[in-house]
Amino acid sequence: MLLVTGASGQLGSRVHARLLAAGVPALAGSRDPRRLGAGARALDFDDPATLDLSGVQTLVLVSAGYAEDDVVIARHDRVITAAEDQGVRHVVYTSLTAAGDHLGFALAHRWTERRLRAGRLGWTVLRNGLYAELFGRLASPLDGAVTAPFGDGALAAVAREDLAEVTAVVAADAAAHHGQTYELAGTAAFTAADLARAWGVARRPVSLQDHRAALAGAGLLPFQPPMLLSLFSAVAGGFLAGTVTDLPRLLPRRPLDALAVAVAAGRPSAVVG
Repeated sequence: MLLVTGASGQLGSRVHARLLAAGVPALAGSRDPRRLGAGARALDFDDPATLDLSGVQTLVLVSAGYAEDDVVIARHDRVITAAEDQGVRHVVYTSLTAAGDHLGFALAHRWTERRLRAGRLGWTVLRNGLYAELFGRLASPLDGAVTAPFGDGALAAVAREDLAEVTAVVAADAAAHHGQTYELAGTAAFTAADLARAWGVARRPVSLQDHRAALAGAGLLPFQPPMLLSLFSAVAGGFLAGTVTDLPRLLPRRPLDALAVAVAAGRPSAVVG
């Protein structure tokens, strides 16, 4: 049996749906299984008592980010330990592209990779590139202009659908991917200026300092502004533009046009039509 964690989230739900569509028996795990209907398992990484992985042979561990590093690391350690203790054979982990080591949320990913390599399970690491949808939303125009501080740097973004399909393909035949680490950046890099042109708006990027000040009043959790600012800096510095990727080899079709996906995700209502 195969189980997908975080199956109520945007990536996990797509992975689970892809597996079912391919005829692969797969359970859905979530902190709130009521959102997923009958057959879903309650999995709360903050509560070891809920980590029931009985009967699971392959676990798709969708990163439980969106917290401080120590919290994410503890969550991942709990579920990996539960997998080791309950007879899981293989973990497919959705990590972060190697180029993302400059990002403020990279540490927990690298720790988890190291934990898997030192553990008792078979493993495959999928180092996902940054979502095209995220790039589009972060760059989305404000008052008729793209103001996000991405500089002139490009991002080899990748559509979430492509990452979900690769994850499903790998998980369905996990033994064939034992001990592999795959880089899954996009196949083409594009800039905030490219997005601005697609939306037909001006581009007036603000400074990191000004953007930090704006985020201070946005109601974000304390750990989120530094993570976002590290993303802007990494793109602006050209660290995320590389397109050396295993995506086309693992994806059973042509990758989606990541620029078009980003444009659609961040399109302001004033530009639609």
